[in-house]
Amino acid sequence: MADTPQQAAPGSPTFHRLWPTLFMAVTLPGHEQANAMLSGLVLEKNAEQEQMTTNYLDQNLLEDENPAVLWLRQCFDKAVHDYAQELGISYPLDWTLQAWPNVNFKGDYHNLHNHPHAWLSGTYYLNVPDQGEANTFRSDLNPGAISFFDPRPQANMGAVRGDGQFDPEFRRLPDAGELFLWPAFLHHLVHPNLVDVPRLSISFNVVLRNKANYL
Repeated sequence: MADTPQQAAPGSPTFHRLWPTLFMAVTLPGHEQANAMLSGLVLEKNAEQEQMTTNYLDQNLLEDENPAVLWLRQCFDKAVHDYAQELGISYPLDWTLQAWPNVNFKGDYHNLHNHPHAWLSGTYYLNVPDQGEANTFRSDLNPGAISFFDPRPQANMGAVRGDGQFDPEFRRLPDAGELFLWPAFLHHLVHPNLVDVPRLSISFNVVLRNKANYL
């Protein structure tokens, strides 16, 4: 994205934060009632198929006519609009959404991955169980959290203490009702759920229609 140089007085430095990776988090208003309906729907769909999450390309939860799904689709669209505005994109974008549920039972996790062929990816959280009672036996585990990793390979090799530009990992323990949105190229993983209560979420991709028009 182009940056208009700021004129500075002689001897005064100007700073530019180059190649930013924009991460968005928002708690959706009214999520309590919607999450109860969505959780039941997700568990029902999970019981119908063995590989619901890994077969994510074969489904689109947002095609369901459940009122809570319609609400969620509107929230996803607004989040994408807000994200594009924050980036400074001033022209209209045309996108489609594809979503799939995730049910992480005790011991379940998601390996390091990104989402090819999409512009943005996101996850909405229905239930994030308290991991306080988990028997971790280790201090370096982060049950239930999601981690994102610096997309610049080996950038942290030049790290010095206190310089946030070189922190290789950004980790968040989400709350129920939170929606996260990030560039689809960003590698991320989900740490294991270590309690008996399932961790429920809905992930989605934002795919631009006629992408060549924006290149």
